[in-house]
Amino acid sequence: MGQPRHRIAVIPGDGIGQEVTPVALAVVDAVARRAGITIEPVTHPWGCDYYRDTGRMMAADALDRLRDSDAIFLGAIGHPSVPDHVSVWELILPIRQRFEQYVNLRPMRLMPGVSGPLANVPAADIDMICLRENSEGEYAGVGGRVHRGTPDETAVQTGVFTRRGIERIVRYACEVARSRPRRLLASATKSNALQHSMVLWDDVVDEVAAEYPDVTVRKYHVDALAARMVTHPRTIDVIVASNLFGDILTDLGAAVSGSLGVAPGANLNPERRHPSMFEPIHGSAPDIAGRGIANPIGAIWAGALMLDHLGHRDLHDRVVTAIERVLADGRVRTPDLGGQATTADVGRAVVDALS
Repeated sequence: MGQPRHRIAVIPGDGIGQEVTPVALAVVDAVARRAGITIEPVTHPWGCDYYRDTGRMMAADALDRLRDSDAIFLGAIGHPSVPDHVSVWELILPIRQRFEQYVNLRPMRLMPGVSGPLANVPAADIDMICLRENSEGEYAGVGGRVHRGTPDETAVQTGVFTRRGIERIVRYACEVARSRPRRLLASATKSNALQHSMVLWDDVVDEVAAEYPDVTVRKYHVDALAARMVTHPRTIDVIVASNLFGDILTDLGAAVSGSLGVAPGANLNPERRHPSMFEPIHGSAPDIAGRGIANPIGAIWAGALMLDHLGHRDLHDRVVTAIERVLADGRVRTPDLGGQATTADVGRAVVDALS
């Protein structure tokens, strides 16, 4: 057999995405080469600069170009000159929805040596994973505005919840919970107020959970769950949530883990009929873009998740261990973690720690 090769579609995007992406890919390439694996990046210049030049966030045939990739790596999208609803709805969400990336997986861990904002909470108490439904729910895009510019202007945004969509994300979450030592799953709901969508959510959670008697499933109203992540984080292990709820909870999880800059995300098509997409969860951070001080850890960790999805769990573990070594050592840190290192400094330190 020949040397394993993986073709990766790379969208550095905007702002610090253009700075953290090459650093993350350098780490991925370093660990892959040592294992005899070739990573073939194919870079696409899509994003807000592309929008200002062409009136589109990505090429008209972008999805066709991405379709044959083994994975997609995204840096960050967004710039003050382009409305957020344009950048998100014309690049990120079309990719997630067209490629059925219905699982958004986000680990939320307080890494060794990182100081979180919660007093007297040890690192071992913050180790969570959120499985967010990524294809429908509140971000389905159904709705509209009428009577624009008049006192009667009205907007309707409709959440779309299907039995199929809920069932597949809950089943995936149960499998993840089953693979972890505590076998504990928290379902984020709001069925006391959302009497149609969230009651269906609860019903399907109950039905799927019955197939996993070895997993303890607990329901929390999403506001109570957010509070529990702060007051009793050690009681939360795996979370399953709708699109909007998961989006909010994972940013909270990243915050209690010390910095948005360390948090990764994976948009998965578990059946592998389409490519999955990997990204740090931070935005494009135009306030620090171009200064070379963005934290690349989230992007590097996203690269590790990509290696895992490509079938190289051992390489994922090596990269995560290297991240832990660098953070625990404390000498090479970007300003968001109280240090003075550059983006490139952290990347080099992680590569060195691979040894």
